[in-house]
Amino acid sequence: MKITKLVLLVAVVAALLLVIAGPGSRLGLWPFGTGFLLLRWALYLGAGAAVLALVMLVIPKTRASNASVLAAALLVGLATAWVPYSAYRTARSVPAIHDITSNTLNPPAFVAILPLRASASNPPEYMGEEIAKQQREAYPDIKTLRLNKPAGEVFRAALKSAQALGWDIVAEAPAEGRIEATITTFWFGFKDDVVIRIVGVGESSDLDIRSKSRVGRSDLGANAARIRRFVSELESTVQAPRP
Repeated sequence: MKITKLVLLVAVVAALLLVIAGPGSRLGLWPFGTGFLLLRWALYLGAGAAVLALVMLVIPKTRASNASVLAAALLVGLATAWVPYSAYRTARSVPAIHDITSNTLNPPAFVAILPLRASASNPPEYMGEEIAKQQREAYPDIKTLRLNKPAGEVFRAALKSAQALGWDIVAEAPAEGRIEATITTFWFGFKDDVVIRIVGVGESSDLDIRSKSRVGRSDLGANAARIRRFVSELESTVQAPRP
């Protein structure tokens, strides 16, 4: 039946919208807002195709002659719709902030990265208590890291950890205990910036880290997840437990 092929076509179109939404934004073919719109349509079309396919599979006459086509439409539609729906669920579960730091009272400041953020919609300044309260409630584990190693050793370990994670190192300032890096997200190509500050405290060191997106109101928890990955990598490098 033509209707069954049409349902499969809608599911395939939804999948294509999903696939091109991010790369098109990354290549500059359209703004990221358009990419998000494509994701929304991928969700609507994918879910719609899946529902229609499921309904038609319930009808014995339709199922008998078009089961394989409808099953394909159902699977493609569901898989396509799940990706943006999952992102939507994540967005609802985290605060709409994009600047995460281990030290909300005295966050590390960007220096070398400032020129790279000149055209960014999110300013480099920290917004203070406005977002600090939301961060403390959502990510209470992200705090200053005390390491039982001298500052120089921690600096080298932090730099090695950042490189191991594939970050693009923008600046290394051992005398200041500062490392700055940029991360480009895989799908949409968003630019997020990180600054690490290491301060010696006797024979130990305090490490603070800040990760901030250049665009977008919410980071979907990406900056907090990035800090956690870094801390995990660093702890394995220096073999020091968190305080």
